[in-house]
Amino acid sequence: QVQLVESGGGLVQPGGSLRLSCAASGSVFSIIYMGWYRQAPGKQRELVATITNDGSTAYADSVKGRFTISRDNAKMTMYLQMNSLKPEDTAVYYCNLRRRVYSILEYWGQGTQVTVPS
Repeated sequence: QVQLVESGGGLVQPGGSLRLSCAASGSVFSIIYMGWYRQAPGKQRELVATITNDGSTAYADSVKGRFTISRDNAKMTMYLQMNSLKPEDTAVYYCNLRRRVYSILEYWGQGTQVTVPS
């Protein structure tokens, strides 16, 4: 099993910054990638950014140039640096991890709220 614990959410004014963290523990091997998703009220969960084991990253168009995903393998922690935050970034942010053990297994954190008032 894998446990994911997010932290770092909060209330920030437009244009401000936040850094989210996701600490992974348990059976953290055979990882395909880790990523951040978000879900705003009344909307579907959407992909924000992903990072693979070799450090390759990918971002949603809406956050390119503002958000940076990174990973500290020694600490088994993933980060999301969010700059130039906008009201439309308001959502619950979830940490996601996928690993391959015969089949693909997927894990989610409990989520952390990010609020950017308009």
